[in-house]
Amino acid sequence: QVQLVESGGGLVQAGGSLRLSCAASGRTFRHYAMGWFRQAPGKEREFVTAITRSGSTYYADSVKGRFTISRDNAKNTVYLQMNSLKPEDTAVYYCAADLNYYSASLQVWSEYDYWGQGTQVTVSS
Repeated sequence: QVQLVESGGGLVQAGGSLRLSCAASGRTFRHYAMGWFRQAPGKEREFVTAITRSGSTYYADSVKGRFTISRDNAKNTVYLQMNSLKPEDTAVYYCAADLNYYSASLQVWSEYDYWGQGTQVTVSS
């Protein structure tokens, strides 16, 4: 069992930055791939980025070059650094953990085993 708790969301102006954190419980954090997804009102949950056990990273085209995912296994934490934020980045951001994954599955929200409660990110224009 893994429990995930996100933090770091908030209100920021367009062009600004935020860093989200996702703290995981348990001693097996390092075995999981970790992903960030987001969901805006009236829209489906969409993939943002993921990082594997070995540190390989994947990004949605919409955030490439602006967002960076990283993990600190000693702290059981995954981070999402978001720069050059746009109003269209406004959403609830969720982190998720996936134990048995392959590269294509990392972009599919239903493949993940555990989810956090989400944190709101609002970007004003």
